[in-house]
Amino acid sequence: MEISFSLIIVLLLVLAAEFVNGWTDAPNAIATVVSTRVLSPYQAVAMAAVMNILGALLTGTAVAVTIGKGIIQPEAVCLSTVAAGMLAIVVWSTVAWWFGLPTSETHALVAGLAGAGLAYAGPSVLLWEGWRKVLIGLGLSTMVGFTFGYIVMNIIYRLLSRVNMTRVRQVFGRLQLLSAAFMAFSHGSNDGQKFMGAFALALFLGGALSEVHVPIWVILICGIVMGLGTSFGGWRIIRTMGFRLTKLEPVNGFAAESSASMAILLASFTGVPLSTTQTINMAIIGVGSTRRFSAVRWGVTNEIVMAWLLTFPVCGLLGYLFGMVLRPLFA
Repeated sequence: MEISFSLIIVLLLVLAAEFVNGWTDAPNAIATVVSTRVLSPYQAVAMAAVMNILGALLTGTAVAVTIGKGIIQPEAVCLSTVAAGMLAIVVWSTVAWWFGLPTSETHALVAGLAGAGLAYAGPSVLLWEGWRKVLIGLGLSTMVGFTFGYIVMNIIYRLLSRVNMTRVRQVFGRLQLLSAAFMAFSHGSNDGQKFMGAFALALFLGGALSEVHVPIWVILICGIVMGLGTSFGGWRIIRTMGFRLTKLEPVNGFAAESSASMAILLASFTGVPLSTTQTINMAIIGVGSTRRFSAVRWGVTNEIVMAWLLTFPVCGLLGYLFGMVLRPLFA
């Protein structure tokens, strides 16, 4: 396998974007278990890193393949396209991380690649089949995340209405260890795969792979880099998600994590790249809304939603601009 200098640069940019993903997106998987104090931040990061890798290893590569060859035509672009898309993600996500806003790396990735692809090959480079899955993921992450969270929390309240709250905290403090691990596993099954798909696309475009597929060593490298990103910078997002959005007890954290995990795994096995950020956010909001709508801090929610809405156009534009600048350098 021959690797050129240009390919090395692009692969490093993919890993940089994966590292930023660890800052901004992976912390969503552990925010609730930290905020309820079931695990310390260091314990939660270690658990999340291991379960993310296992999730990516054991659930196939359907999402990675969707990203690698379902969003833009691999044969119609070059390495500069991947480089431009990764730069768009790094710039936008770093700005959002600075303000503690959990952006959607799914939307950043597909928008950045699409913008860069448009700069290189025009509208014909976009593939409807992959974008159809992105739109399905948008519906799953918002409506299903909220609905599952609301329903699961109401069921738990009904089942435990006569149980002492101290006992409830004790039991769900233990159960949340399982739901947090489940959430991290499902995150790896979907979100952990996305940059593996970009990595595989770069290897294909650089001539190191004959087709777009994800070798095990790519899964391991990307998983480790994402875990490092979470350990270095994840606290800002954990604070927003776990402490500012709504008040969470272990039972609430269990309900939110379990609900989000079910929605994410449903998407992963069908190759749908959905936003884990949106899914766990909406599950938390659904759980919080079971007490009363005012239990959710809607001002914080509005800030998060604004970051989501800006991600598509900003990353698309940045991807396009970086694509125009970088194209001559990779000619």
